[in-house]
Amino acid sequence: MSTATAALAPTTAPLSIGPIPLSVPVVLAPMAGITNTAFRRLCREYGAGLYVSEMITSRALVERTPESMRLITHHESETPRSIQLYSVDPATAAEATRFLVGEGLTDHIDMNFGCPVPKVTRKGGGAALPWKLELFRSIVEATVRAAGPIPVTVKMRKGIDADHLTYLEAAKAAEGAGVAAVALHARTAADFYSGNADWDAIGTLKETISSVPVLGNGDIWSAEDALRMVEQSGCDGIVVGRGCLGRPWLFGDLAAAFTERHVRIQPNLGEVADAFRRHAELLVEFFDDEVKACRDIRKHVAWYFKGYPVGGELRARLAAVESLQHMDDLLGELDRDTPYPGAEAEGPRGRAGSPKRPALPENWLADRELTDAHRAAISAAELHHSGG
Repeated sequence: MSTATAALAPTTAPLSIGPIPLSVPVVLAPMAGITNTAFRRLCREYGAGLYVSEMITSRALVERTPESMRLITHHESETPRSIQLYSVDPATAAEATRFLVGEGLTDHIDMNFGCPVPKVTRKGGGAALPWKLELFRSIVEATVRAAGPIPVTVKMRKGIDADHLTYLEAAKAAEGAGVAAVALHARTAADFYSGNADWDAIGTLKETISSVPVLGNGDIWSAEDALRMVEQSGCDGIVVGRGCLGRPWLFGDLAAAFTERHVRIQPNLGEVADAFRRHAELLVEFFDDEVKACRDIRKHVAWYFKGYPVGGELRARLAAVESLQHMDDLLGELDRDTPYPGAEAEGPRGRAGSPKRPALPENWLADRELTDAHRAAISAAELHHSGG
C-alpha cells in the first residue's frame, strides 16, 4: 500500500468495552449485507478495533433460523467476536442472549436502537423504540442480566425527530442497566442519513454519561474526521459505518491516527484491485459458493473504484462479474500504476437520502407508555434490516 504522512495526533485514552481492551478506540458499525465475516476479516487485515456483525434479530436466533445461524458464525481469526442483536421484547432478547452466551458464540453483544428504516419504525422498532422508555429499559436490563460476564453495549440515534429526542434519557437508562458503553449516531430517524451529523449531541451525551464510554458515530469519512469528532465532542471512541465502504484500509488510517504513526494509506489502482479481489475471495469462503460471492461483490464496485479513472463500461462489466476468473480478466484491464486520486476517492459514500417524516405506529407519539395497541404493533417489528 502506498502511504503518505499526515499531521495526525491521538486525543483519547485507551478504551475498553467491559473486560475487552481495544488497542485503538475504533468500532466497525453493523451494516446489513456488508459487515459479514468476509468484510470484517478484510478490515482486520488493515487495522485494529472491534468489528461488529450484521444486525441479527433476537426472534430469529430463538427460532434458530438458518440465516441467523450463518450470520453469527465467526472465522477462527476473529477475536474478539462481536454480534449486534435487535429486539423489541425483553423475554426474547434475554433468550437469544442466553443462547449466544451459553454456546460460547460471542464475546460482546451490541443492541440496535438506531434503525431508521420505515419498515421497522412504523412498527415501533429501531430508532422509534426508545420513545417508549420503560420498554427500552426493560429490554436492555433483560439482555444485560442474561449476558452475565459478556459486555453489552447499545447503539442509538438522537431520537425520532428534532421535537422528540430520546438519546439522553435512553443513555441514562442504559447506563443504569449496566451496559459497557453507549454509541450515538448523531442523527434522528427523520434525518435518515442526510445532512451533517450533530457531533455536539455526542458531546452533550459525553457530559451526561460518566461511568461508561461514549462512542460517536456519523460522518467519519477519514482519520482526520475521527480525530476532529473526538476533539469536538470528547467522546471515548468512534464508530465507522459508510466511511469504510470500498475502503477497508480506512482502519489502517485510523489505527495510525490513534497511535501516532502519522501514516495515511493512499492506494494506487492496483492495490485497490487487490483489495477488491481479496474481498471476493473471502466472500467465496463465507458463502461457500463462488456464484453467490460474485453476486455480492457487485454492489461494492462503485465504492472501491470511486474517484479512480475506471471507465463506465468496465465498471458495468465488473458489476456483472460471474466468477473469480472473470474478475481477474476484468481487473487485468486496469492500469495498476494509476496513482491515488486524492480527494476524488474520499468523502461521503453510500446513499444519504433526504430528511423524511418517520413512519410510526398510529398515535405512537401521544404517550411515552406502551399501550395494548402499540404492544401488538411492536410484536411484528423484528425484521432483518440494518440501521444506526
